[in-house]
Amino acid sequence: MQNLAPVINLGRRDRTPRLAFVSAVIALIAVFAAVGATIPLFNIYRAEEGFTNAGISLTVVAYSAATLSTLLVLGRLSNHVGRRPVAIASLGLLALACLLLLNVHDIGVLIAGRLLMGLGAGLASSSLTAYIVDTAPARPTWLASVASSQTVMLGLAVGAIASGALVQFGPWPRDLIYLVAIGLLLLSAALVGISSETVTRTPGGWRSLRPSVRVPVQVRHLLPVAAAVFLATWATGAFYQAFVPALVADQLHTRSSLVLGLVFAAYMLPSAVGAPLGGRFSPAAAQRIGMIAFLAGWIGLITAITTGTLPLFIAATIIAGAAQGIAISAATRGLLFGSTLSDRAPTFAVVYLLSYSGATIPSLISARLTNFFTVPEIARGYAGLALVATLLAAFAARNPHDG
Repeated sequence: MQNLAPVINLGRRDRTPRLAFVSAVIALIAVFAAVGATIPLFNIYRAEEGFTNAGISLTVVAYSAATLSTLLVLGRLSNHVGRRPVAIASLGLLALACLLLLNVHDIGVLIAGRLLMGLGAGLASSSLTAYIVDTAPARPTWLASVASSQTVMLGLAVGAIASGALVQFGPWPRDLIYLVAIGLLLLSAALVGISSETVTRTPGGWRSLRPSVRVPVQVRHLLPVAAAVFLATWATGAFYQAFVPALVADQLHTRSSLVLGLVFAAYMLPSAVGAPLGGRFSPAAAQRIGMIAFLAGWIGLITAITTGTLPLFIAATIIAGAAQGIAISAATRGLLFGSTLSDRAPTFAVVYLLSYSGATIPSLISARLTNFFTVPEIARGYAGLALVATLLAAFAARNPHDG
């Protein structure tokens, strides 16, 4: 039987592994900075175009559903055609999405732009994260899992802060951030283009398009808790995208786009700080610590929403963000335990499939519930999901070698 596993291109990798690693990290930041750039604009669209909370929530669903579909169908493609071609295609799709979002006057255009972003993010989630792990230095040992799992959060934070600042202080408040994002995406494509490839082309590309969800057998016992971690934390991220713009404006009494960007970044950015801290513990211990702190953050969020206290909301957001970084990176580290080159793209496809399921399903339900419940009431539902995930992690988290 012919071996269809990707083959590492050692000759080229030896020449420029550091450039490839840096290029992959920058490209993944660019992808998710473009995704995060739309969030501070949601209140502009609400005020100027009359978009509703339900409509904004559907744009999150469109983005997440497109990402899910792409991961299912194309999650293993980079194993056969190479990391770089798939990564460059993802960057091109994000650039097209930004071009489309330069002219948002109808909810359908916003949904279409976010759907294109989802297609690009899906390709990037499997190819660029695998590329990061392929090229990451051996030391420190936690760098590969942290860089691959937390660069997404860093990109979202950078995009949200930059967008909020440009919307509030720059010219062309509805357009400038997308033009900047396009420039960053094109620069990233050029960097990836001159970097070394880590996978030699092999047959089987068309067969890889058949949906297949798998992780190595030696870590399958880790999936239930990992799934709970990814579902709860990414559901919260989707909540911040869909409902925090309205919360900040209506419940916390500020309409500043920069404050909105900073609030969203306060959830995403500490994640990148918390992730290396989790590397000091075993995957199981780090998931328990991270999820308990994550639940504490949610308790603070509900208290802040109830009392209308913005400083408490931001403080609780930072706690929840750092905690999710600890838990997500630990879950990812566990699933990558003993992985080979051929395991990485499908493993990351599973990771992001679970993650975007967490973003999509609660958002779809929440969009329906906005006709019957207030945003603070919907927030309590997300807190309940965090409670269930924390209980599962506290009592069932295991290490790779425990299987």
